[in-house]
Amino acid sequence: MNFQNTQFKDYKPPVKIKGIAAVVIVIVIAAIVLSTSWYTVNDKQEAIVTTLGKVTDVTGAGIHFKLPFGLQQVELVDVNIIQKIELGYRSNTGATVETESKMITGDYNIVNVDFFLSYKISDPVKYRYNSQNPAEILRSLAQSQIRNIIGSFDVDSILTTQKGEIQTQVKELIVEELTKYDIGLVLTDLKIQDAEPPTEQVNEAFKNVETAKQGKDTAINQAYAYRNQQIPSANAQVDKLMQNAEYLKQNRINEANMQVAMFNAMYSQYILNPEITKMRMYYEAIESVFPDVKIIIDQTGSSTQKLLPVDTFVNQGGAE
Repeated sequence: MNFQNTQFKDYKPPVKIKGIAAVVIVIVIAAIVLSTSWYTVNDKQEAIVTTLGKVTDVTGAGIHFKLPFGLQQVELVDVNIIQKIELGYRSNTGATVETESKMITGDYNIVNVDFFLSYKISDPVKYRYNSQNPAEILRSLAQSQIRNIIGSFDVDSILTTQKGEIQTQVKELIVEELTKYDIGLVLTDLKIQDAEPPTEQVNEAFKNVETAKQGKDTAINQAYAYRNQQIPSANAQVDKLMQNAEYLKQNRINEANMQVAMFNAMYSQYILNPEITKMRMYYEAIESVFPDVKIIIDQTGSSTQKLLPVDTFVNQGGAE
């Protein structure tokens, strides 16, 4: 036994084996260095690079190199992916969450309102290190602002016509608060998924109100259409009346001018023979009042002559 142990202690491996072992060690070390010296980022991600625990870089899509042996660590963050938050319901299970949806309105009524929010990461470093759970902070923040706005509207407005206004106000408040919290998230959209009263009877009544409003809008639109249809006909009638009025006006003017001309002609005859003209005008007046009365003027004692109208004498140029 002593002889064998002595031989084992004195044994030395060949030089060739030492060389192979050294090469294997070098290859293993090189593989470790290569495997820990690069990383890949896809187009929906950004990478946070930390050197000895301190953030030193943020890289985008592509293949990048880093210090090996864990000197630099890389954390991939999905920044170009739209993520969602459901308030009041869960689409994957179809469940209703009344603790999130049931709210008090400005006129002290109860209403169930479901909201859908979408967001994405705007700053991976702030998202990773400024808070422990940014998504839950956004959820709590959204619920707070939603209840604040719902509490300023009456139940009729929430269930019918003011949903768009509510969405706008809630979104503005959440964006403002996210800026203050600075947790690396940005709100991309916010919508009311559903709004209804807590009881079926009240819900049916509001549906009837909405139907009546739609009927009102339909009637108004029909009235406008009828008005637009009748306007051309009315304009044509107006033009016709205006043209007729213009014709009557011109006719009256012409008639007046004719009367003035006749008067001037009679006056010129009157100036020449005042007494005869007065007598003729008197007899014509008697004839107009008593049309059956015949006025005869005895000029010679043996013959008679009917007095002609004054305008006859005017037309004859006063020859008599």
